[in-house]
Amino acid sequence: MSDSLYEERLRKLQELAEMGHDPYGWRFPDVIANDAIRAQAEAANIEAGEKKEDLKVRAAGRIVLRRVMGSLAFLTIRDSTGDMQIGLSKRDVGSDGWQVIKRLDLGDIAGFDGVVGRTKTNEITVWSDAITVLCKCLHQPPEKWHGLTDVDQRYRQRYVDLFTNAEVMQTFRQRSQIIDAVRQVMRERGFMEVETPMLQPIYGGAAARPFTTHHNTLDMDLFLRISPELYLKRLLVGGMERVFEINRNFRNEGISPRHNPEFTMMECYQAYGDLSDMMEIVEAAFAASIEAIGGGTKRAFKDIEIDFSTPWARKTYTELLKEHAGVDLADNDAVRAKAKELGIDMPNADDAVVANKLFEETVEDKLIQPTFVTEYPAAICPLTRRKKDDSSLALRFEAFVAGMEMGNAYTELNDPAIQKENFEAQVTGEGDETMRVMDEDFINALEYGMPPAGGLGVGIDRMVMLLTNSPSIRDVILFPLQRPQSKD
Repeated sequence: MSDSLYEERLRKLQELAEMGHDPYGWRFPDVIANDAIRAQAEAANIEAGEKKEDLKVRAAGRIVLRRVMGSLAFLTIRDSTGDMQIGLSKRDVGSDGWQVIKRLDLGDIAGFDGVVGRTKTNEITVWSDAITVLCKCLHQPPEKWHGLTDVDQRYRQRYVDLFTNAEVMQTFRQRSQIIDAVRQVMRERGFMEVETPMLQPIYGGAAARPFTTHHNTLDMDLFLRISPELYLKRLLVGGMERVFEINRNFRNEGISPRHNPEFTMMECYQAYGDLSDMMEIVEAAFAASIEAIGGGTKRAFKDIEIDFSTPWARKTYTELLKEHAGVDLADNDAVRAKAKELGIDMPNADDAVVANKLFEETVEDKLIQPTFVTEYPAAICPLTRRKKDDSSLALRFEAFVAGMEMGNAYTELNDPAIQKENFEAQVTGEGDETMRVMDEDFINALEYGMPPAGGLGVGIDRMVMLLTNSPSIRDVILFPLQRPQSKD
């Protein structure tokens, strides 16, 4: 923004103050949202050119359009529910009010008292006779109010993105509706919402690199949690038989259209349940979210149509690997040969790790329609019970849509001896994503007895991406992590 435009706005601010109008306003009670004013107008059956003198309202919002024609002015104000036209005449607002109008700019926030009517062109309008300045905007909004178009600036200046791009505001309204719908699904099934620590002395519950911090008073290193799993399971031991949490996880990993280091998960555990119960919850959560935001079960995402009708497809890990990679999971030599052919050379890795890397490369992007992938290799599932008739397979599923993992679920392992063995293998493993310290307290908790259970984690951000047709995870996180802005 040029210095001259900034100075011009500062001049108008000063002039408003000299006129006795606080350019930063005060409490302005009893404002009616624009969509509610519109609904009242529709219910009143107002005809074109008519004013409903008994339909008095108070509106407020940011000015996004300003037209002054002689002694008549039309402003369009925007709130979180949409736009509303404000009509003002010099006769109705008086000389002082008209001088205020002359000093209002695009981006200013103002309040208006008046009656509802329609213009001769049939547009719903609040005909106002009283203006209240609520906040002067010192920066020129984006050109012609077409909104921020530079993607990087949209994420950095979300506060501008929201009030200039109506579709962005709609996405985040729908995000809120989706979270409410998921929460309602859990409550209807008797789950209790809880909160578990974000700062943890031992990180666990997932294979991921953590963020590390230090507590000065206790002189101890702590980790931002990569998962709430081990704490939620402690609550099962304590007798909370159905628990869930919607909150942040933090993973010190890359940034991409599908990944943000800080993200939102819904994680739940159900005593006396198993994998099948978790599948039902995933389907119910998506169904309730779709009902909440509308649009039907067949929805566009990028250039494809996804059908969220239930039941979702169920396919085993083994059959998908054979279908798309042409190898049998049980044939380790064939799996390694195929992996090497595709440039996956991991000679020191466990067979199951190589197979899973091959699965990621050859299968996941083919899973477009909603699909539960079941029976993962047990070696990569240290917190999961094994299949009764084949201990090499875990009672686990991952839910995929549009080639993205949407959720991960287990029939939970509750045998403390086996769990300790699995943890020991993790502690001695290689890489930054392995557990560095045995969680002895969790083993101790299991020794007190954790009931058989099903557990589930669903990625809320990716869920919102899919249901709002948003191509990047940064489109559905209000303030995604960004590189520092260059000062050049």
